[in-house]
Amino acid sequence: MVGSTIMRRLEAHGYDNLITRSHGELDLTDQRAVHDFFQTTAIDYVVVAAAKVGGIFANNEYPANFIYENLMIECNLIHQAHNSGVRQLLFLGTACIYPKLATQPIKEEALLSGPLEPTNEPYAIAKIAGIKLCESYNRQFNTDYRSIMPNNIYGPNDTYHDRNSHVIPSLIKRFHEAKTANQATVDVWGTGQVKREFLHVDDLASACVFVMNLDRHVISDMTQEMISHINVGSGREITIRELAEAVGKTVGYKGELIFDTSKPDGTPRKFLDSSKLRALGWQPEISLNDGLKDAYGDYLRSLEAAT
Repeated sequence: MVGSTIMRRLEAHGYDNLITRSHGELDLTDQRAVHDFFQTTAIDYVVVAAAKVGGIFANNEYPANFIYENLMIECNLIHQAHNSGVRQLLFLGTACIYPKLATQPIKEEALLSGPLEPTNEPYAIAKIAGIKLCESYNRQFNTDYRSIMPNNIYGPNDTYHDRNSHVIPSLIKRFHEAKTANQATVDVWGTGQVKREFLHVDDLASACVFVMNLDRHVISDMTQEMISHINVGSGREITIRELAEAVGKTVGYKGELIFDTSKPDGTPRKFLDSSKLRALGWQPEISLNDGLKDAYGDYLRSLEAAT
């Protein structure tokens, strides 16, 4: 989802010398394969959008997969980028890096200031390691590696699964199937009271290109040693109950929502302070309502393509 959207954004800005590899063409967890790729391909800039991702169920069910695969991907890419003389690298993290009970809105300085949310701790630790890899190479080798931390991402080319997906694609799939089957109720995990911030993937892509185009001295001025990452959020919070109601309205489901309190809620709040990036002129453009319509349209197209 993220990689393909960044590609579209770059193409729209006139970049045409773009190098990509599918997972089938290049296994990023394979150190030798990544080494050979960088040694045989001339690359000036790298965007690390690849990751193993999933919702609260997947993170809780497959912790070893999440920490291992994400560590291997970022270690291989960042190290081989340095070895091959890449000019600039952008690493994409996640708001899960911050402590479970961080002061809201969450500033970049909150990193490593408290315990993480247990359900996604392995994923968060892997992403923290990615930030620190970029910081460490910058400190030791004077590289230009940058990190941005987006909040919950959704939009076209998402993965739609009842349990393993993030909350928006999971709800879209669940509500659509319930509408099609005329189900009277739909289950939603948790109490519905926790709050989240959602960012459309097109807004994330615009932020990526914006940050990559910033002069290096601007990045240095806005960050500090050991706080090199930059938050990217929509600036709007919503409860999971409000989100579920909005998704139901978008899909056209008119039944009842049942909140399953036996399932975990995750972090109580996760609202990013994106003031550093906004002060430089970047702003999100897509409202949640418009974004949900876009995401649902993408889901319907994926169903058509599968038939």
